[in-house]
Amino acid sequence: MDNVNKLCAGAAKREISTDEKGVMVNDPLYAKALVLDDGKTKVVIIAMDAVAIGGICDIGDDFLARLRDRIGKELGIPEQNVLVNASHTHTAEPMLCKPEEQLERTFDAVRQAMQNMIEVKIGAGSGYENRVMINRTLRLKSGKAWTVRQANPCPPDEEVESIGPVDPEIGIIRIDHLDDTPFAVVYNFACHPLIGVPGGAVTANYPGFASKVIEETLGNDVMALFLQGAGGDISEILYKDISRPRNSESTGMMLGVSALKALENIKTANASLSVISETVEFPRRTDIPARIEALLREQDELLQSLRFASLNIKTFMPLYIKYAISPEYPLDYSYRYLHAEKRNDNGIIDIDLVNKANLEKYLKNIHVMEKLTKIQDDIATLKRHKAINDESGESTVKAEVMGIKIGECVLISAPLEALVEIGLNIKKASPYKHTFMAAYSNGYMHYGAPASYYDNGGYEVTECFLAPEWQTIYEEKAREIILKLQ
Repeated sequence: MDNVNKLCAGAAKREISTDEKGVMVNDPLYAKALVLDDGKTKVVIIAMDAVAIGGICDIGDDFLARLRDRIGKELGIPEQNVLVNASHTHTAEPMLCKPEEQLERTFDAVRQAMQNMIEVKIGAGSGYENRVMINRTLRLKSGKAWTVRQANPCPPDEEVESIGPVDPEIGIIRIDHLDDTPFAVVYNFACHPLIGVPGGAVTANYPGFASKVIEETLGNDVMALFLQGAGGDISEILYKDISRPRNSESTGMMLGVSALKALENIKTANASLSVISETVEFPRRTDIPARIEALLREQDELLQSLRFASLNIKTFMPLYIKYAISPEYPLDYSYRYLHAEKRNDNGIIDIDLVNKANLEKYLKNIHVMEKLTKIQDDIATLKRHKAINDESGESTVKAEVMGIKIGECVLISAPLEALVEIGLNIKKASPYKHTFMAAYSNGYMHYGAPASYYDNGGYEVTECFLAPEWQTIYEEKAREIILKLQ
């Protein structure tokens, strides 16, 4: 007799979009639940179209604990076996229904999934998509970093040396009926859904559009669950585009099609489950006052450099155009310059020299203004995160790291916006071929940047209340959990 436990799965979803009057919803936001049971272990994976699981925006800090408590008490699934991931969609607010409705509907999705359990087969694989995203934190020739954001301009092109890494892997868990037809798809991708849709309406962004492509192509009520990866420093390639409408639907279609291509090559079989959830303590950073002081000094130096400017915008623009059109003969036709040269008249040459110096100074002032804009935002952000640490009254913050082994595939969680390098490190260190990071899961602690990034700046380091030592603590715990999963 076959003593291998059968693997069963159930899936369900509930819409969690806002019903606030006057807020336009372009496409529905969902809480999608997948329950897996191999006869010994039950696991719940919940994918939510939300910015974060607590910390910011619509979902409250008590949501996770209340949801897990209810799942434990009413459905008998251990709280530490529940993974809740946020897609990190950025959109209009409010995005989600009221807090009590969020809890009720998300729990109901889990309950429905448990009621619909069937025997399944499961397998893992990888897709590839590198056309839709970039690492948004530019590496400058000065050794510093500058993050591409709407809140500040980009640096001058001549100051940019390189761009950072991306993770083009689409991690895929395929779940089939026993007859090999698809039942559900879990796919993991490191991205930052920011563009949205025209009009700024509420949207699940391109992960939502990708899921729609997968579900409609496969049919038969297949459910696609998107799990956000280590995408803290990733952005859509068209994020700063100013020549076309802001619409992430085409990006989602590309991601969905790429996932479908990979899905075709994944074989499924019976599999066992294993879950480990442990708590670590990340140190809170103490260097913020020194960082602010350094920025204030830089700001003062830049302000001092703004002196002695002759032009204003009214005189700069026409003059700049003239010198751009004809650098050699900007002020008049070439014959005027040739005639003056024959007469040894340097008047027109002299005014050229004055104009060029004034143009150069004005352009320098513009670049200074752009840097000042960024510095002001950096100072405000650092002050906000210092306040977060001060209000906590603690030198550390507790963080959950959860590992789920499904057959020969491993999911490892992080309760923050992990940057790409962190996710790549975890994958590289894992002995499993298919290791996927579910960042933005089971809590929210803002950004998690590599320790080596802290002195270089960049938004992700500024928008961070953790000390750089957090990286070693997290990566060591993640590796430890992965190795202990059986």
